Amino acid sequence: MARPRRIDKKLVARAKAVITKTTDLEEFRCAQAVLLPALLGATMEQTAALLGVGRATVPRLRSRLRQRYAEPTAARPSWGGRRRAWLSREEERRFLAPWSAASQAGGLLVVAPIRAALAQELGQPVAASVVYRMLARHGWRKVAPDTRHPKSDPKLQEEWKKNGPKHWQPC
Repeated sequence: MARPRRIDKKLVARAKAVITKTTDLEEFRCAQAVLLPALLGATMEQTAALLGVGRATVPRLRSRLRQRYAEPTAARPSWGGRRRAWLSREEERRFLAPWSAASQAGGLLVVAPIRAALAQELGQPVAASVVYRMLARHGWRKVAPDTRHPKSDPKLQEEWKKNGPKHWQPC
């Protein structure tokens, strides 16, 4: 069973005004795509045949007319944003506060305890990637370790290379 047709009275009035004043063929077709079903009760297929376009083009033409003459106050909401977020930004900030204090004191952070705490707070298991993305969202970054130990002594290492045992022996 087909959906009942909804006819916007303001759009019909706008289409009537466009039909009488326009010199643009595209605008004329858009207005006809609104007026034929509204005034004559034509189906989409009949409207498409009268306009000489495909059936799928009829709703596009209506939409184009609607967008051209839309009122500026009727702005559509955008699709942006985090629609699948478990926590808001502020809740995430509050959640990360204890670890933030530890990291600023020079401590080393491990993702596993953060992940376990997040899973406990949410009441369901979370992937490690969720924690990594959350940390990245709040400006945290992974600090790679140095290539050498801070207490290493290059002189001792060279001496070991020269004078060390030639073969390893079992203990």
